[in-house]
Amino acid sequence: MTSSTATRSTNHSRTLQLVQTAMFAALMMVGANISSFLIIGGVPITLQTFFAILAGLLLGKRNGAIAMLVYALIGLAGLPVFAGFSGGFDTIVSPTFGFIVSFILVAYFVGLIVEKYPTKVGFVIAALVGTAINYLFGTNWMYAAYKVWAAAPEGFTYQMAWAWMAVPLPKDLLLAVLAGLFGYRLRPIIQKYL
Repeated sequence: MTSSTATRSTNHSRTLQLVQTAMFAALMMVGANISSFLIIGGVPITLQTFFAILAGLLLGKRNGAIAMLVYALIGLAGLPVFAGFSGGFDTIVSPTFGFIVSFILVAYFVGLIVEKYPTKVGFVIAALVGTAINYLFGTNWMYAAYKVWAAAPEGFTYQMAWAWMAVPLPKDLLLAVLAGLFGYRLRPIIQKYL
């Protein structure tokens, strides 16, 4: 392989990684609003966790986390890409902003797990761990927000925060398993072109 061939190959790989990263940021924008008109408690029901998990499974820890960071920054810059077509820097004080932050962690740790355990079971476990990270970080942020700076609903408790999360949990667990199986089948195809 000549030097120019290696350079072209590296540039091609970087271009594909950039396109895939942008694609997952765009999928997050769609996933945030495809079903966000259904709100349970203070939590919109979306497909964001599914796409954050897929980003980690398919792009790996680094590029998956970068895709989620790009998504968060686009929303913070003011584009209406978060659930309910919201956006802007003031989103940081929203009780649900912790879920947005969690997507970066989800993609990173899901990618890390599948790098260490690239089996079908490893992919499904990684997806379920990603869901747990999303719920733990997001729900605790929401609770803290309502207790410290946001106007809490009457009688709001830690148990109430988790009760709200019980509604989307079955959907998110099912989607996590599907993402794990889907990611296991797709990752070799995507890796072939990088």
